[in-house]
Amino acid sequence: MSEGRIQSPAALLEEDDLDRSLRPRRLADFVGQEALREQLQVAIEAAAGRGEPLDHLLLAGPPGLGKTSLAQIVAAELDVPFVQTAGPALERKGDIAAFLTALEPRSVFFVDEIHRLPRTLEEAFYPAMEDRRLPITVGQGAGARVVTLDLPPFTLVGATTRTGLLTTPLRDRFGIQLRMQPYSVGELSEIVHRSAGILEIDLEHEGAAAIASRSRRTPRIANRLLKRVRDYAEVRMHGVVTAEAAAEALTMLEVDERGLDRLDRDVLCAICERFDGGPVGLSTLAVAVGEEQDTIEDVYEPYLLQEGLIKRTPRGRVATAAAYAHLGLEPPEADRPLF
Repeated sequence: MSEGRIQSPAALLEEDDLDRSLRPRRLADFVGQEALREQLQVAIEAAAGRGEPLDHLLLAGPPGLGKTSLAQIVAAELDVPFVQTAGPALERKGDIAAFLTALEPRSVFFVDEIHRLPRTLEEAFYPAMEDRRLPITVGQGAGARVVTLDLPPFTLVGATTRTGLLTTPLRDRFGIQLRMQPYSVGELSEIVHRSAGILEIDLEHEGAAAIASRSRRTPRIANRLLKRVRDYAEVRMHGVVTAEAAAEALTMLEVDERGLDRLDRDVLCAICERFDGGPVGLSTLAVAVGEEQDTIEDVYEPYLLQEGLIKRTPRGRVATAAAYAHLGLEPPEADRPLF
């Protein structure tokens, strides 16, 4: 159920082509992440000036912030080929060899979700990243021998949503390590305006601000909401995305003013109403809302924690006063002191 949520940063397959068309092509077009962009601009210009490949680059941060877009921008700025794969797609050492040996010099090799790379394959990247060599075992048993393949100079760009799952030896081999931060409402409003121009949507400034404020600080969600609001405006509001059109469309989509959808509110209501504000264990909460524990922990909780609506304690999840205020409920009275 969570995969289809309009507020989930996970990409929807049927809109992949449209999402790609909204990606910025150059670093100058990339909105937000000021410090990160400046660091990357200096590194790219220095590498291009020397005619060398960029140092291996690790991009970390929550989903939907633009890690894949930045990897493509790096290749475009360096004017080199871009080759993309994902950690789960690399199952054997031969898969890595097939990609690396086919690279052109100075290519950007992008591995999405690199933390999901099998541990046995991580070691294959060590000599490839440091020495541009890839040892391959040919044959089996007593007749087996190791053949070392020479690799062209290349840049490995890894993207991860969970840096802690990367082993230290792999993480330390990335010369440039950058972490992306959630966006401000102003930055998201600028992104919405840019996307509206590409999609030829008649968008007013107040409409863009309304969409940006409910986008959970994530550009991918902002673009997705923009497309749904456009649909509503075309059917009900003569095609113009005004503040009123955006508010009505987002209300219809059950996205409230803080970016919470119905499923987020179900979690909050379960804690506040059924369990008197908590603490409530994860397994109990999952049963109460009819979701898997992993889904609660990975999909719902991060944003609720960022917004200060729930707390994690050793005894379980606890609703904050902000959660009661958001739901329009009276918080429970604090226990009176004994003396």
